[in-house]
Amino acid sequence: MPGGVRRAGAAVVVIVLVAVLAGVALWQQARPAVVYRSEVVARSDIEATVTAIGTLQPLSYVDVGAQVSGQIMRLAVAPGDPVTKGDLLVEIDPSVQRAAVDAGRASLAGLRAQLAEQQAQARLAEQQLARQQALILHRATPEEAVQTAQANHAVALARMAHLKAQIDQTQATLQADEARLGYTRIYAPMSGTVVAVEAREGQTLNATYQTPNVLRIADLSAMTVWTEVSEADVRRVRPGMAVYFTTLGGAGQARPRRWSGTVRQVLPAPVVSQAAAPATKTVVYTVLFDVGNADEELMPQMTAQVVFVTAQALQALAVPLAAVQEDVGTGPQVRVLDAQGRAQPRRVALGVRSRHQVQVLDGLAEGERVVIGETEQAGGLRWLQW
Repeated sequence: MPGGVRRAGAAVVVIVLVAVLAGVALWQQARPAVVYRSEVVARSDIEATVTAIGTLQPLSYVDVGAQVSGQIMRLAVAPGDPVTKGDLLVEIDPSVQRAAVDAGRASLAGLRAQLAEQQAQARLAEQQLARQQALILHRATPEEAVQTAQANHAVALARMAHLKAQIDQTQATLQADEARLGYTRIYAPMSGTVVAVEAREGQTLNATYQTPNVLRIADLSAMTVWTEVSEADVRRVRPGMAVYFTTLGGAGQARPRRWSGTVRQVLPAPVVSQAAAPATKTVVYTVLFDVGNADEELMPQMTAQVVFVTAQALQALAVPLAAVQEDVGTGPQVRVLDAQGRAQPRRVALGVRSRHQVQVLDGLAEGERVVIGETEQAGGLRWLQW
């Protein structure tokens, strides 16, 4: 083969090879490149929680009512006033009750006078009976006279017993009337703060069928949070569990104040929302816990944003939940970036989970980077360097 032909063939081969290499380079540059988004494995406090909404109520309070009917002559307190046990709160017109007491005392005095008279009659009958019994021994009086004297004495004793019973009954009625007279002045049954007043001066109260509430006194130094927990979460809440809450008033603060406590009770009966349709009724259970309120920052009927801590791990190795891939066959695993930036799968053992993080018990070391996502980035056209 002539040398010119060989040189021409070699040139063609070189040209074809360069074209192939250029095509490969263009294809590699046009193929999208994977860019990994990653997070460093670090230590953090992790909490598994149940969230709910609660309402604040005083731990200790009493509704003060009127036990007698009548017009309120004086209302000695107003909402917000501090009171001490025994302080006068309300005065009700005592006219009717005082008249009943006066009538009872007069009736009692009359009965006692009748009893004194009857006692004298009984003594006289006793003396007459003794005289007749002495005469009958000497046959100086008929048998009929003795029998009459015995009957008169028995009648006198019976009348005395009847009057004593009437006196006891009148005394009992008088004691009740005197008690009702005392009820016209209502005193504080406990120390605390007047949080509500439901009556006004001049208002007439009717206590015939039920006790009308006049006001409420509460001890605001301790509060109870009545929390509504959905039926889906209530099984995770137990007495003695740690719980904390914030109020709506602190929502705008950089670091809202947090109050802490422990669950006191989970009420067994659910509270069914009456507003919900029967087919979609909301079933919630009431969970109670107490919290101190020495500075009285908390007020009745405040809304509390409650968090029940069902599990906790302090300063534990943690990764974002987005980094975990759950596989039924192999279990949970993550992708870890190696020194060349390649993602390598690795099995891990997990612990406590929060909404955004999960505790790593085994499989990772602090400082490693785990993949939480990836994006594809189109490559640019670059010439190969020879």
